[in-house]
Order: sequence, then structure tokens, then C-alpha cells
Amino acid sequence: MSLKKAAIDIRYLLDNGYPPKSAVGFVCDHYRLDGDSRHILSRAVIAGSICEKRHKKFLPCDKIRGEDIIIDGYNIIIGMESILENKAILCDDGVIRDIKGVFRNFRASENTHKAIELILSFLKEKSPSQVFFLFDSQISKSGELAKLLGEKIPGSGLKGNANTSRHVDHDLKISHYIVASSDGVIIDTAEKVINFLFCIICEKPYLDAKIEEAGKFYGR
Repeated sequence: MSLKKAAIDIRYLLDNGYPPKSAVGFVCDHYRLDGDSRHILSRAVIAGSICEKRHKKFLPCDKIRGEDIIIDGYNIIIGMESILENKAILCDDGVIRDIKGVFRNFRASENTHKAIELILSFLKEKSPSQVFFLFDSQISKSGELAKLLGEKIPGSGLKGNANTSRHVDHDLKISHYIVASSDGVIIDTAEKVINFLFCIICEKPYLDAKIEEAGKFYGR
């Protein structure tokens, strides 16, 4: 079945105050949707009131110039990697998210390195004062990835560093730096946020064709 009806129903429930997990679960159970469909809908369909608040909160892409920026390492790199692999979706709130669901089982690949180069190239163009990447220490080989970024940052003409943390989400939520993340909870809580992957797409239009609009999945 088309996901259109399911998306409409989920959005209706969300707009009427139902918790996201309950709304997605109830509707997907009703239509007997598979795990992939549930994953897409849970990431793409968002209450209108939340979408409005996020659109108003996002800083303009150029606002990172001369400012410190802290990046949700795995979130942004996996997102950029997913764009390259045509496995990213433009969600209701205007945020680009991956639909791979690989976070806990992440393994670096050739596309990981391409994603990192694109991210650093964008940052160099925007000239932040300093850039910091944070990686979840619980994920295998996070230290190696942080070390790699720590070496590439100065090589890209940037100032900053990369580290691991056992509580990345908390660190991002309380940071006074500009935060780059596609995680809705972090976006809603952090003091200053930028729609980072969307900003990259705006600067590199050739990547736009690799983004699937949510409407393709549920006929919006």
C-alpha cells in the first residue's frame, strides 16, 4: 500500500498531541506496515507546530562565519554519507536525515571519507572561528575516527579538534557554540542550531538530486 494515508494519519495524531512513538506505532500496526516503512515515517513525519518552531530557530547558513561550531559527528557524517548513497530523505521540518538506520553498527567506508571531505570543504568556505566534532565513545573505533578528523581539520585550513564523549547528546544540548545536528531533540534543546546538511546542499546543488523528498515515499 502507498504510505500516503499512513503519513496523513500520523500527522493528524501528532498535530493533536499524540506522542510520536505511539502515533507511528498505532498507524503502522493498523496498516500492517513493515519495518522499513515505520522507520521512514518515524523520521520524516513531524507535527506542524514543531516544524514551524524549527524553521524559525535555524540560523542562516552564513551565520557560522567567525563563530565556533560543534558538530554531532556520527549524525552528520552518516547523513552526508547517506546523501551520497541516495539513502537520505528531506523530512517535514526541512531537515535531511538518513534512512539507513546504521548508527550503532556504523563502519567507515569509501563514502565516509568522501562525506568528511565534503563537510570540511563546506566548513572551509564558511570560515568558522573553530570547529569541533564529537563522536560517541560507545561506538566501535570512535577514537580512530576522532583522530582522523583531528588530523584533517588543520589540513583543511580550519582551527579545531575532534573528540569522543560518553554523552554526546547532553554535550550538544548545553553547548553555547552553534550546533550542527539532524537529531530533533538536540535541535529543539540546543541554544543555537544550524540546518547543517541542508546548508551543504544549498552550496552544492549537484547533491540535491540525491535527496529523496518525503513525498516520494508517501505521495504527499
